[in-house]
Amino acid sequence: MDLSTADPDSVLDILDRRLVCALQVDGRAEPGRIAEVLGVSARTVTRRLARMRQAGVLRVVRLPDVEDAAVGALLLRVRVLSGRVDAIARALADRSDVPFVDVMLGGHEVGAVVLTDAGSRDRLLYGQLPATGAVTETTTHAVLHAFADAGQWRAGYLTGAESAALTRPAVARPAVPPPPDGLDRALLERLGEDARQSHAVLAAAVGAPESTVRRRLHRLDGAGLLRTHATVDPRLLGLAVDANLWLDVPPGRLAEVGTALARHPQVHGVFATSGPTNLLATVFCPDHGELYRFLTDTLGPLGIARAETTITARAVKRAGVLLRPPSRRA
Repeated sequence: MDLSTADPDSVLDILDRRLVCALQVDGRAEPGRIAEVLGVSARTVTRRLARMRQAGVLRVVRLPDVEDAAVGALLLRVRVLSGRVDAIARALADRSDVPFVDVMLGGHEVGAVVLTDAGSRDRLLYGQLPATGAVTETTTHAVLHAFADAGQWRAGYLTGAESAALTRPAVARPAVPPPPDGLDRALLERLGEDARQSHAVLAAAVGAPESTVRRRLHRLDGAGLLRTHATVDPRLLGLAVDANLWLDVPPGRLAEVGTALARHPQVHGVFATSGPTNLLATVFCPDHGELYRFLTDTLGPLGIARAETTITARAVKRAGVLLRPPSRRA
C-alpha cells in the first residue's frame, strides 16, 4: 500500500496493524524486541515502522499521567455556524493546551479536550470563543475522574502473551517522587514531540551525556511520566466509526459502569464528568451496525438512564498530533 496516499477506505495490512499494537503496548520498544515477539526480522520491523512514520500514518508521543491529566481537564462541545466549523476546529487545534479536536458528523459541532490553567480557560471560554461570532453555543464538561484514556487503548491484534512480552517491567514508584527539574522538562518536551527518539538523539538535543539521559528516563518512568500513545487513524485499522457516548448514569452506579466500560476492547476513553450527563465513553467500531450492537448489547444491561450518541466525522488533532486530512478521490 502507498501510505502517503492512503484514504479512509484503505486499511493497513495485518503486520502493520500488529506493529501499531506493539507500540501501543510500549511506544519506546526497540525494533529487535518487537521483532522477537512478533516473529519477524528486525529489519522488517525497522523498515515498516519507518515507512508508516515517514508517511505521517503513525506517530508516537508521550502522554501525561492519566490522573494528572484528568485534574482540571475540560471537554468542550462547540456548536458552530454552517461553513465555519473548519476554521474553529483549526483555531482550537493550533493551541498547545488542546490535545484533542474532532469535527462531529453533521458539520455543526466541534469537540475538544482542553488542559490548561484557570486564566487561559476563562479567556478561551468567556472571551475568545464568544468573540468569533461563528460559535452559537458552547457546552463545557469538567472531567471529575478518568477511568481510561487513549493511552490505554489497544487495537487487539496481539495475543495476550505477545502483549505481556512487550510490556515493560513495572518500576517501583517512590512515595514522593522528586519534582522534574530543567533537564527532566527538556526531555519530556522532546518526547512529547516524538517518543521514539533514541537516548543518543535525546542526549544531543538537551546537551547532556547519554548515561545521564538513561538514568533520568529511568527515574521519570518510575514516576509514571513516560506513558506513550501510538497515534494512528483508526480507519486504517479497520475501525471506521468513532463515537462519543454521553451517558446519564445513576450516581450510585457511576464507578461500576465506568470501570466496566474501561475494560471493553472497543472503548478508548471513559470519563466521569460534570454537566447534563455524567459519563463520557468514546468507542471505536468497524461500522454503524457494530455501534448499534454496542449500544444494545453492552450499554443495555448496564442500566444507563439516557444515552446521546455523536459520531466523529473527522479527527483534527489526537494526543497533541495534528492529523493530515484524508486524501480526496478525483
